[in-house]
Amino acid sequence: MSTSVSENPPKPEGGDADTVAGVPRSRIVVASMVGTSIEFYDFYIYATAAVSVFPHLFFPKGNDTTALLASLATFGLAFVARPLGSILFGHFGDRVGRKATLVGSLLTMGVATFLIGLLPTYHQIGLLAPALLALMRFCQGLGLGGEWSGAALLATETAKEGKRAWAAMWPQLGAPIGFFMANGLFLIITLFMNHDNSSPDLEGAFLSWGWRIPFLLSTIMVMIGLYVRLKLEETPVFARAVERGEKVKTPVAEVFKTSWRQLIIGTFVMLATYTLFYIMTTWVLSHGTGKTAADGGTGAGFKYTDFLVLQLIAVVFFAAAVPVSGWLADRYGRRITLLIITGLIMVFGLTFGVFLEPDGMNDGRMLAFLIVGMLLMGLTFGPMSAVLPELFPTNVRYTGSGIAYNTASILGAAVAPFIAVYLAKNYGVGWVGIYLLVAATLTFVALLVMRETKGESLDDVGA
Repeated sequence: MSTSVSENPPKPEGGDADTVAGVPRSRIVVASMVGTSIEFYDFYIYATAAVSVFPHLFFPKGNDTTALLASLATFGLAFVARPLGSILFGHFGDRVGRKATLVGSLLTMGVATFLIGLLPTYHQIGLLAPALLALMRFCQGLGLGGEWSGAALLATETAKEGKRAWAAMWPQLGAPIGFFMANGLFLIITLFMNHDNSSPDLEGAFLSWGWRIPFLLSTIMVMIGLYVRLKLEETPVFARAVERGEKVKTPVAEVFKTSWRQLIIGTFVMLATYTLFYIMTTWVLSHGTGKTAADGGTGAGFKYTDFLVLQLIAVVFFAAAVPVSGWLADRYGRRITLLIITGLIMVFGLTFGVFLEPDGMNDGRMLAFLIVGMLLMGLTFGPMSAVLPELFPTNVRYTGSGIAYNTASILGAAVAPFIAVYLAKNYGVGWVGIYLLVAATLTFVALLVMRETKGESLDDVGA
């Protein structure tokens, strides 16, 4: 393998024109954002159903907490699959190219999500139902494991000079957009079908068939995503690496051989982001709609539809913070921006006991908690699709950024709702915040040892 770079100074990743390899930048923006929007939509409808649907239809035995934990365990299964997906799709992304691999990851995720909408329940086929659900969830994880890093590379490797973090924030917007679509659709369906999550009717329209609608509708969005992505060209950074003969036979072996330090740093840089996000989406939904202490529970006792409205309001602040963080990361640098934001997340972790104190809980206090958490989420999530790719050379960038991102998903997201449910039940909600504080502290340390990548050319990384 040749590791030399051109004697001429490398060109900006995507030049300064309004097109890249003849493709309008607007199409690249849409392609990077629409794919992640679809992927996160698919992921979030599962997360919502894991709290409101699956405990009743796929894990009905035992008490409410046991069924919820079993459902969240299948939710976490996808995070185990995601590093495998990053290796699988990363191999083809670094060997074959970004475009073809992005199409494959989108199809994998979309087919699995559609099939979840067709699954029979435990009452129909017994234990085979949760087994099939787990298998589809695993396939969802494989698809998302290859999706994020491909979309991030599509954005960063075609960016204008000095605007990589701004370009890279577009796929990050897919997270709040997907969340808004998924939860908004669930809200409309539950209101239309008069579903009450606090006293679910197993024979009612929602649990009989209505919950399947968001999963089945994902097919339409997948078709749109495929149409946009098939009209793309390969990124110029990858094309130049191919011209220089830098492709390797086994990217996963190469990345562990040459970039193991970056893998560790990247994983822990993402840890707080993942922990915060899944506490603020999956766990908080189960807590907010759970039974109060007066009814023998530890939750806040909100009506399911009322809580979804609060979450949807908060997600608007998440979306608004993403472009702000992209601008900050380009203006002041990735490292200092994320150090300050991570410090704020650590402080936020200390406020859980105050925000979520059951005495005097009301809509205003819960909404304030959700808005603060989602604002911080947007600020920390926005620069990540620039930061992680910038750590790795082009010939292993798809694999390396994907492994770091998705390994963090196991450490930060797969276990976060499970641990949070346990801590809240046994020690109180304040300890959920302490858990977030610990995760953010580890991220803070990783940022301290991470190099600043703002001014580096993607062609020169690892040269």
